[in-house]
Amino acid sequence: MLADMVKDDKKPTAGFGNYAYSDPSKEFKGSKNMLGDMVKNNDKVVDDRANYGYGNPSKEFADGNAPTNKDVYFFESELHPGRTMILKDLTKKASKATFLPRSVAESIPFSTQKIPEILKYFSLEAKSAEANLLKETIENCERPALGGEEKYCATSFESFVDLGVSKLGKNIQLLSNELEKETQNQEFTIGQGVKMMGESEIVCHKMKYAYAVFLCHSIDKTAVYTVPLVGADGTRAKALAVCHKDTSTWNPKHLAFQILKVKPGTVPICHFLVRETLVWLPN
Repeated sequence: MLADMVKDDKKPTAGFGNYAYSDPSKEFKGSKNMLGDMVKNNDKVVDDRANYGYGNPSKEFADGNAPTNKDVYFFESELHPGRTMILKDLTKKASKATFLPRSVAESIPFSTQKIPEILKYFSLEAKSAEANLLKETIENCERPALGGEEKYCATSFESFVDLGVSKLGKNIQLLSNELEKETQNQEFTIGQGVKMMGESEIVCHKMKYAYAVFLCHSIDKTAVYTVPLVGADGTRAKALAVCHKDTSTWNPKHLAFQILKVKPGTVPICHFLVRETLVWLPN
C-alpha cells in the first residue's frame, strides 16, 4: 500500500503514525520553537545509534552522554517473560517534527556546504543551540557508512518509503515502538509473546531537525524482536529490540562489553530501540 502511494504519487489522506505530512501552507510555523524545546530538554544530536551499539566505536560516548543504566545492553537469553528492566528511552516525549512531501523537502538545502543558507531559511543565528542541532543532524547523515553497514537519510515521506521498497521489495511492513499512554514510569516487565521478526531489516532513527528526518541503515547479522511490556504503573507497551550477532569489529572499550563483562565477537549483544525508531522488514 505504501509503495503504491509513492508509485501513484498520492499523498496519504490520513496521518502516517506520528509522522504525517506537514501542511505546506503552514510550513515550519513553530519549527524554531520546536528546536528550542529540544535544546531546553537537553536533547543532544549524538546520533541515536551511538548509545545503542550502531555508532562509531572510536567516538562512542566521547561527548559524556553515555547511558548509566545497566539495562541499556543485555544478552539475548534475557528476552524472556518476567524480566524487569529500566527503559528510559521508551518513555521520552516524542518530537512534533513531521514529514514533508518530497517536492517541498527537495526544495530545501540539506548539506553541510549549505549550512548558512539553511540557517537563513529557518531564521536561526549561526551560533545558536538550535543551529547546532540542525548542523549535527546533517553531519550524521553525511558521515561515511561503517563496515557491514548501508545507510541513507530520508527527508520526505516518499524517500522514506522508496528506501524500504528499494532494499526489501514491495511486500514489506513497518514496525514501531507502541506506548499505551504517556508515562513517567521507566520500569517495565517483559510479558508473554516475545517474537523474533527477522534479520533483514532497515532501522530508521528519527533525528533532531525542523521536520522529520530519519537516518536509516542496515547492519549485517542483526535480529529484530517485538517485546510486549507492562510498566510498574500498569502502562502497556510493545517495544522493539535488536540483537547484534557479530560484535567482533566493535571497540573492546565499548560500554556494552563493560556492562556485560564479555569480549567482542563472543556472544550476541542486545538493546531496545529508542521510542521514535522505525523498522522496515519483509512481510
